Amino acid sequence: MGTGTTSKIEDRPGKPVLHVAFELDDLRWTLTMGTGMGRPPRQRRVRPRDRAAVLGEIEETKRRFGVVGGRTVSCYEAGREGFWLHRWLVSEGIENRVVDSASIEVNRRKRRVKADRLDGKKLLRMLMRYEAGEKDVWSVVRVPSIEAEDARHLHRELTTLKRARVRVTNRIKGLLATQGVRLQLREDFVERIDEIRLWDGSRLPPRLRDRLQRAWERRTWLSEGILHLERNRRELLRLSTADDVEQVRQLLLLGGIGENSAWVFVTEFFGWRRFNNRREVAGLAGVTPANYQSGATSHDQGISKAGNRHVRHMAVQVAWAWLRHQPDSALSRWYNRKYGAGSSSLRKTGIVALARRLLIELWRYLETGVIPEGATLKT
Repeated sequence: MGTGTTSKIEDRPGKPVLHVAFELDDLRWTLTMGTGMGRPPRQRRVRPRDRAAVLGEIEETKRRFGVVGGRTVSCYEAGREGFWLHRWLVSEGIENRVVDSASIEVNRRKRRVKADRLDGKKLLRMLMRYEAGEKDVWSVVRVPSIEAEDARHLHRELTTLKRARVRVTNRIKGLLATQGVRLQLREDFVERIDEIRLWDGSRLPPRLRDRLQRAWERRTWLSEGILHLERNRRELLRLSTADDVEQVRQLLLLGGIGENSAWVFVTEFFGWRRFNNRREVAGLAGVTPANYQSGATSHDQGISKAGNRHVRHMAVQVAWAWLRHQPDSALSRWYNRKYGAGSSSLRKTGIVALARRLLIELWRYLETGVIPEGATLKT
């Protein structure tokens, strides 16, 4: 899928190129601009999100460097600004790259100088290297369409609310534990709060009682929000004809796949990305091995964790569920044969390998309709 923007970019082979590196923060944006490795760059600062100032500085730099009418190539690190800046730059005819911050090389000295000015120059040099053909200088983020990005909010908000409810619940239990009280939390907690007695039979102190009551009100509000989002999700599954919802329905036919995992896999992964092979599937999820070899030293560092963390975490959870709900599948038999009789540590290592294989099988299932070997569908 595309980025959902109208592009003014034209193919201009042989034209001079202006490279622009953005260093973004809430106080100012630093633009570092240059045309080649041997020429000192020009740096300018503008107010955040001042689009007219950005275009003005780019045009002034083009005039000064004598590249009027040439291409403009830019980059910035993925972060708080998201993808709106990319879409706007592309709509203005600027070829932009959104860069994964974790893939940018850094100085390994114990103490290193850091400033927006220096970071901008470094980004500019790396952009020039990338455009010159050194594609492994960093990792470029694939920008989703506006529709694909919007589809993520449902499950991400649901996850946020559930985590917040767990934190509030643990806080209530912790406050009670400080007074020697162990209580099972039920929906009638507020009605029962006056019945709670401390170790000596006395009532709860008034301020602690008020704090517990306010915490329970927050928990109730979070629970209502979770129920509302889950109803919306069920309504979409019942009525929507969108392609991504169809993929969710297809995943839900498999035993061991629930609503939460199906939504995450589709909206974060399969619904808008197109994969050419199984290595791309595993690489984007960050479940590929990260070996370390230097001279005689060689060891396994575990998985790379360089991909989508939402998909990676969910894939591991689904892998455990797959063993329970699909015990006769080829994947479960492979896991039990190789890791089932091992130690707890070995089984945890094996579940990551199973998650990687399962993601690949789910990708093939969505692409071709072929059910994973030995797997069963829900009745």
